[in-house]
Amino acid sequence: MQVSAYPQEQLAELFKAVSDPTRVRVLATLLGAGELCGCHVESALGLTQSRASRHLTTLRRAGLVVDRRDGAWVHYSVAKKSEPAIRAVLRVVEQACAGEPQAAEDVARAVACRDGSGCAGGAR
Repeated sequence: MQVSAYPQEQLAELFKAVSDPTRVRVLATLLGAGELCGCHVESALGLTQSRASRHLTTLRRAGLVVDRRDGAWVHYSVAKKSEPAIRAVLRVVEQACAGEPQAAEDVARAVACRDGSGCAGGAR
């Protein structure tokens, strides 16, 4: 996390990151689909590039998501950190979204996009 060293401030930043429904959708999609290019997230969730980027940056700063650059593309995945609070938040998001039709549809669109159906990053 890129916030204060005080645990209560880190926890508050983590909760702020998941206080937005779109960011929860992004997290649930990454949990279900695995690593995705930023353009996959945009396409699967129907977000503009700037909106997706802003939400992914917030999740990354909170320590929930990590990024990896590949040429012009940035790929995102769920953080595999050992911090108990991060693991707990990810577990709650995963459990809360399991079986939800919207989450399943988001994951299916993301996987289809990643596998090359209509996304710039997948055509590479």
